[in-house]
Amino acid sequence: MHTRTHRDRHGRGLRGPLLPTAAPRYRTRAESFDVAVLEAYAPIQHSFPEQLAGLDIAVDTVPRMQLRADMTVMPDEIVADGPVPLGRIIPAGVDPQGRPTRARIVVFRMPIEQRAAHPQEREELLATILTVLVSQFLNLDPRDIDPGFQW
Repeated sequence: MHTRTHRDRHGRGLRGPLLPTAAPRYRTRAESFDVAVLEAYAPIQHSFPEQLAGLDIAVDTVPRMQLRADMTVMPDEIVADGPVPLGRIIPAGVDPQGRPTRARIVVFRMPIEQRAAHPQEREELLATILTVLVSQFLNLDPRDIDPGFQW
């Protein structure tokens, strides 16, 4: 399969993907973000394996919540940067078909990607968000999960 490169306009170099899409290491932005979330969550999960056994992690592109425009303080289950939610906890419950659901942490990809200028900053932001959400889920102080925690 041939990957098409674009011509060198304005002296900026050839345009095209660094890796062909058929290569095993090729990842979309969404897949790269998913991997970053799992890498940020892994140390927390290894520290509290029994307590987090019933917790799922999910990534959503954008927040799909009905929030009022006059809200100045977000509920405890939502981590936000000003009025923009970055992640939230969905408690265990029952779905519309009557089946039990597990508790879930949802991280919102686009607001986090827009706030991070580079991958290192994204990792730090994800670690902070996940630390706060897990501490809310376990009813702990964030410093109990990460002793060097700063918000």
